[in-house]
Amino acid sequence: MAQDFSFDAVSEVDLNLVNESIQVAMKEIVNRFDFKNANASIELDSKAKKLIVRASDDMKVNSVLDILFMRMAKRGIPLKNFSKGKIEQALGQTARLDVAIQSGIPTEKAKEMVAAIKAAKRKVNATIQAEQLRVASKSKDELQAVMSLLRQGSFGVELQFKNFR
Repeated sequence: MAQDFSFDAVSEVDLNLVNESIQVAMKEIVNRFDFKNANASIELDSKAKKLIVRASDDMKVNSVLDILFMRMAKRGIPLKNFSKGKIEQALGQTARLDVAIQSGIPTEKAKEMVAAIKAAKRKVNATIQAEQLRVASKSKDELQAVMSLLRQGSFGVELQFKNFR
C-alpha cells in the first residue's frame, strides 16, 4: 500500500524574537546622540499583531524603524511579513507609525500558491487549511519540487515548511 507524504507551508513570525529585537533597538536608540530629545519608542501589541513606532518627527520615525528592521534581520525574522502604514501626526507634536505583522498565509495568497502548483502540473494535492497550505503526494520528490517552486515564487509572504512526513 502506497503511503502519502505531506508538508505544511506556513508563514509565522516569532513574537518573542520580535520583542528581543525591540529591546536591543531601544538600547541603541537611547544611547545615540541623534535621538536625544526625540522621545522615540517602539511598542509591540501582540494581541493585535502590530508594532507602534513613535518619535518626534517623520524622519526620526523612519530611522527608528530602520534600526528595528536591521536588528530583526540579524535575528532571522522575515521582514516580508511586516507592512508599514502611513505616518500620522499624534498629540504632543509627535509622529506615529503602525506596522502590521502578517502571521499566517492570507486566503488570496494561498489561492495563488495553489494555482501556481496546478500550473506546474505536479502530481500533488494542495489544500488550504485555515492560515496554512497542506501539500500531499505519494512521492517525496514531487513534494521537494513543489517546495522549490514555492520558494522561487514571489507571494508577498515569507514561507516556512513544517510537518514534513
